[in-house]
Amino acid sequence: MGRAAAVLTGRRSAGVAGLLAALVAWDALASELPSLSENLDVALIAAVLLPAAFAVPWLLLPAAGARAVLPLALGLLAACVLLDLAGLGAAFNVAKLVALTLVGFWFLRLFEELSWVVLVAALIPWADIFSVYRGPTREVVEERPGLFERIAIEFSTPGEHSAARIGPPDVFFFALFLAAADRFGLRPAATWIAMTLGLSVTLLATYVFDVGGLPALPGIALGFVLPNLDLLWRALRERSAPPSSGSANG
Repeated sequence: MGRAAAVLTGRRSAGVAGLLAALVAWDALASELPSLSENLDVALIAAVLLPAAFAVPWLLLPAAGARAVLPLALGLLAACVLLDLAGLGAAFNVAKLVALTLVGFWFLRLFEELSWVVLVAALIPWADIFSVYRGPTREVVEERPGLFERIAIEFSTPGEHSAARIGPPDVFFFALFLAAADRFGLRPAATWIAMTLGLSVTLLATYVFDVGGLPALPGIALGFVLPNLDLLWRALRERSAPPSSGSANG
């Protein structure tokens, strides 16, 4: 298992357990708290709840190279079905977050070169824009809102039964890009900060411009590329450079 042999030990494993428990408790109890103004709800989600939720991929990052990532992800997806059937919505919501994170970690193994990840980062925002405004995301949100609510990750607001939501691809690609930054020697901490900021800015823009929803993957992709731009450029140039010829001295 390489460096993932000590996958989650000590303070990091305690941090994961504590964070997951806190997220479940918030989802379960938020509706019982005093309600806030809409402005404060948006600020709470953008500044606290989104960073807290996406701290899960950060804390789980050492497990990205573990052999057990895929079995764990599949087991969690099965658990999600059971939690949903049992009506345990808060646990279901957090289990989806962890399962999608692990699937994103595992999927990175299909990428042999950093250039493949860069290509995905260049293309996926356009696919997301099309999906949100013309494609399947729009159809699901408008025609089958119950399905979207079931598969999305929810961010509950205090004193209400409403929630902000992000789609499964957003968590999946967040985890994939974060793991790529770690695997290919980029800047994982700066990448996490930039991608989380991109999500928060997207949420704020949704509120400021009073639209039903905006594509989140452009902000995530930019959050991967911008803090690593010089390293990505250097890696791509080195890959495209012709091999230098050795000395002909015999």
